[in-house]
Parts: sequence; C-alpha cells; structure tokens
Amino acid sequence: MDFKKNPSTDFEEIDNLSEEEATEEVEALREGIEYHNYRYYVKNQPVISDATYDRLFKRLQELEDAFPDLQTANSPTRRVGAEPAEELERVEHAAEMLSLNAALEQSEIEEWQDFVTRRAEGGELVWIVEPKFDGVSVEVVYREGRFERGATRGDGQIGEDITANLRTIRTLPLQLQGDDPPDFLAVRGEVLLPRDAFQEINRQRIENNQDPFANPRNAAAGTVRRLDPKIVAEWPLEIFFYDILTLEGQDCQTHWQELQKLESWGLKTDRLNQRLENFSGVASYREKLASDRDELAYEIDGIVIKLDDLQLRRELGTRHRSPRWAMAWKFAPKQEVTTLEKIVVQVGTVGILTPVALLQPVDVGGVTVSRATLHNAQEVADKDLREGDKVRIERAGDVIPQVVERIERSRQNARKFRMPEKCPSCGTEVVRQGAYVVCPAGLSCPAQLRGRIRHYGSRRALDIEHLGEKTAQQLVDQDMVQSLADLYRLQPEDFQTLELFGEKSSRQLYEAIQGTRRPRLDRFLYALAIRHVGQRLARTLAEQFENLETLQKAGPEDLTAVPDVGEEIAHSVVEFFRENRSVLDELAAAGVEVQPMPSGEEGGLPLAGKTFVFSGALENYTRDEARKAVEDLGANAVGSVSGNTDYLVVGAEPGQKLDDARQEGIDILDEEAFQELLRQSQSS
Repeated sequence: MDFKKNPSTDFEEIDNLSEEEATEEVEALREGIEYHNYRYYVKNQPVISDATYDRLFKRLQELEDAFPDLQTANSPTRRVGAEPAEELERVEHAAEMLSLNAALEQSEIEEWQDFVTRRAEGGELVWIVEPKFDGVSVEVVYREGRFERGATRGDGQIGEDITANLRTIRTLPLQLQGDDPPDFLAVRGEVLLPRDAFQEINRQRIENNQDPFANPRNAAAGTVRRLDPKIVAEWPLEIFFYDILTLEGQDCQTHWQELQKLESWGLKTDRLNQRLENFSGVASYREKLASDRDELAYEIDGIVIKLDDLQLRRELGTRHRSPRWAMAWKFAPKQEVTTLEKIVVQVGTVGILTPVALLQPVDVGGVTVSRATLHNAQEVADKDLREGDKVRIERAGDVIPQVVERIERSRQNARKFRMPEKCPSCGTEVVRQGAYVVCPAGLSCPAQLRGRIRHYGSRRALDIEHLGEKTAQQLVDQDMVQSLADLYRLQPEDFQTLELFGEKSSRQLYEAIQGTRRPRLDRFLYALAIRHVGQRLARTLAEQFENLETLQKAGPEDLTAVPDVGEEIAHSVVEFFRENRSVLDELAAAGVEVQPMPSGEEGGLPLAGKTFVFSGALENYTRDEARKAVEDLGANAVGSVSGNTDYLVVGAEPGQKLDDARQEGIDILDEEAFQELLRQSQSS
C-alpha cells in the first residue's frame, strides 16, 4: 500500500483485517497522510482533493479505534491535542540556542562584515540572508526520523517542554520525509501566528471587550506554552525552520546545504532565503523585504545575515552567547496615524500614576496597536494631547508604542488632560512629588498590591517561583490576598483555584512562599519595593542599620548620613515605614522573621566589598543564579571590568571581558574555581 502515489480509498472491512494487516495499513496511512500534509501545508502544492484526504484520515482514525495497541503519540490523528499538563517541564537543549546581536544602522552592519572578513582571513565570503521572524523560537528534536520532543528557547540552555503543543501544528512533520533521515536531528524553528489569523483573533477580542494581543509573537508565545494542547490545536499556528543545532549520521559543509537538507526532510523553510556571493547584495535584499513586509503572511522585523561556511563559523565562535558569524539588521520603527480616543491613568508598583493613551486600533506593521504610554502629565502637556486628536504613533520591535506627535485636533474646544485628584484604583487622594503624581496608600492600594506581590516574589527579591504577574493579579482580583501577609496564610488547595495551577504547581508555590519566612534584611527591604531603593541601596541600608527595627525608627538625618542616601531617598524611606507600619506588623504576625544583617566576614558575609564580573556561559549556573550566589555572600556583581574588579568568572566562549581582565591583572576564575570559592566562603 502506497497512499502517497496511489491514495485509493477502496478499503477492506475492518472486521476482516488481522492485526498484522491492520498494522501494515496503519503505517502506510500515516506515511501517506504525513506526505500529503507536507504537500499541502509546507509546499502549498496538494496532490489530492480535500475529500480524499478526509477519507484517508477517517480510515486511520477507525483503524486506531479498532486496534488500540496501534495508537501512538506521533500519529497524525493525535494533532488535536493531549490531556492538559499540570505544568511545563524544563528540558535541556541538545545544543545551546544562541541569541543574535542586532543593528539598525548600515554602518554597524558594515563594521561587523569587515570584522568577520578580517577574522576569516579568506577571499570573498558567501552569505545567507533570511527574513528575521517575529515569532517564538523553539528547538525540535527528531530521532531516526520521528518527532521526539520540542522546547521553548528559555535561557538558551534549558527551555520548557512543549512537545504536546508542537505536535498540533500542521506544518511540523511527525515523520521526516525521504528515505535517509538522520540518526538524530535537533533543529531550530520559529512558531508564528499568521497575520490574517492574528487580526481576526484581535477583532473578536475587541468586540468582546477584551484587550487585544500586543503582537503576533506575544499571542503565539502564550499559546505554545498553554497547558492544554486541545486549546493550542484550535490556533492556526505555523512553524518555519532555519538552523540545524545538532546533526548525527550526516554532514553538511555550508548553511545553504543545511537549508536544502531541511527542505528535503519536509521541514518548512522560507522561500525568501537567499545565497549571496558577495556582501553588496545584502542592503538591497533588506530594502526589498522592508518594502514587501506588509504583504507577507507573517510578521518580520528585519533580516538575518549569516556566514555560509560552517567551518569558518566554528573558527569565529561565539561571544556573549551570540554568534560572531551572524547579525540581525532590524527595520526602522513603524509609524501610523490614528485617533487618541481616551486618556486613562494606571497605577504602578510604587504608586506612580501614569497616563496611557487608548487608541482607535490601528495596524502598525502587522500589529494591532490600541494603547500607548504617555510617561507623565508633563509629556501630555508638552505635546498638547487631548482626547479625539489625530496622533502619530511609533512602534519598534517589542517596545511599547509611543505617541510621537499630535497632527490634527478634532475640535478646538477639546478639554485639556488633567491628572486625577484621587487614585483610580483605591480612591486615596494623590500627592505630587516633583514631576510625578503618586498614590500614598502603599500596600492597601489594589493596583500597588498586585505590583508589589509580583516584585516581592521576583528573583532578586525573595525568589518565589511561580509568583509572577498573572498569579499576583489573580490573587488580588479574587480577594485571596489583601496584604503581603495573606500570602503566608494560603494553603496548597487555595492555589488550585487559579488558572494554570494544578496540584503539583500549587504545592510548589506554597512551599516556595513558606520558605521565605526568615528573609535576610537586605533582600526583604528590596522585596518591599520602597521607592528609590534598589538592590544595592537595600544592602547599604541593611549593613548600616543591621536590623529592621532600627531602620524603621531612623529619621531623615540618620538616613542622609548613609553614603548614597540623599534627602529625596531619605524622605521616601521614612514615608514608606510610616504609611506601611500595619503591613509590616501583619507580616510579623504571619510568622515572617526578618533576619538581622550580618556585617563583613565576621558577620557571615565573607565576600563583602568584593566585586565580580561574569563572562561566557556557565554549566551549572544561569547568569542570575551566579550573581545571586556572590551577592548573598556580600559581594557586588557588575557588568563590566574595571580597576575595581576583584574577580572575573569565565565560562564557555568568554568575550572581550577576558582580555580586559588580563590587562588589568584581575584574578580570573573558571567555573570549578568559582564553585570552590563559594564553598570556602559559605563554610567560613
């Protein structure tokens, strides 16, 4: 049976089939259906009618129902989705998924091209140019030609397992085409939501009084991470492939050969990819795509330029977790004209009121824009913006849209915008602090409470896993948390009422919260989100005052005596403790015991006063984890090498910082030495 070349639908009665005959037919049907999926979704060249395809698909479903032992996860009939997962598991990538350096100006691209040419020490180089997709980057793994798993990019080394969700995407083959699939293949792709589908989804959301998605990438990113594959299957997602991460059993010498291999295996590549014999064609390629981008079926935000020769790529290597042999050349920001329908005010984490423009929805480069930030009342006044005005807006990549200027006033008597006298979230009378209007209610204001819960659990604060923005919003909106202290009173079963929380993730969130009952003073101060008090200043205050009680009693004079604390910061700290004393009392009553701040080596901070810089990829730590490890021991972690740096910690492919450290005579630690330093410091 060959349902590729002879898609006959004259089938034997299922009751007359032996299990061996059913097995043979099922395998042939799956191979045939995958082939016709490839012809339809990838090549856009179907060779059978929809009716014939439907009969083949129905026959496969009937056989799988009649012979349950023949059911497999990779069957085309399973694309409709599996049962919802409690949470997404974390998986390690087969090879690191690098990020790209990006430029907007042609001069930057030319400097990079000159650098690559000089380092390659060769003649004229060959380049590959590709559209820069504005979607979700994923890793897809095949073993012996069969789809095995897929994952989000994550931090480049570890991502989230989205295998069940990727299986629902029609343009992803569950079985590679051809007679000679590789033994093992890890390939990088981009999941996209087509422009037409995105516009239709946003139209429906607006009609249903829901906020539209900001852009197709955000919509796709949220979808592929959904816990229920059946919901994902309802979205018309597509996937394009553009890089081989790991290949076993076969070999390629150039990237162009890789792209041809991908195409031969049924992995969809972009028809706009081009191979250029010299660099002079890059600018015209970008110009052509920039002019045609609005006509494409998907969103792009620039082009990607890659060196074709894979051996030269290996010699050039990577820097700061981005390749030296590739560069993104972004498009200029998009601008459009629309109507400013209303100016509303939102309340931030520390109580600052910010005006926001609600716009008549407008397409800006394939993205429906319906709101834009106005920063503060002074900007509104300077641009003389009023409701009903025609305005020019600008969007560049993921940046929040900006109102560039007013271009037309709808009526001359339109009222000027004024900031409210009372907080729109809690009704408290606002106060003016310089250019800002602030709600002084602190943690009793719902809008501030949502933001402060999220900040309280953030990695650099108390590091409560699963306590992100959406969780914080649900906790406040459902009246489960009315103060930070309420977090410690919730039980695992309470969290199961939240969207996307199952039994396991609820237990994990509960245990993570309970594990923060004895926070160290500096981390606790930062977690409180006191205005003007960042992580470094929180540590300075903690070291100066040593315990929470002493700091609470400090007056402006006491605070301004501390290095880096001026009158404005001192006033902010004093006012915070005055306005939030009851909140701190509630936290204490809930069992939170803030630990006094040790001082120097004798007090448990053996790395106090030391400064660390990190370069390259570490095997056992993310960059945030490494920074946190040294900061917990009293050190500072900064981004660049200087004469004040004590240690440079280097991982795989360190960059310019290594050369800088050598020139400065700074101690350089590999990961093993770094771990040993941490062990000695923790035991001292």
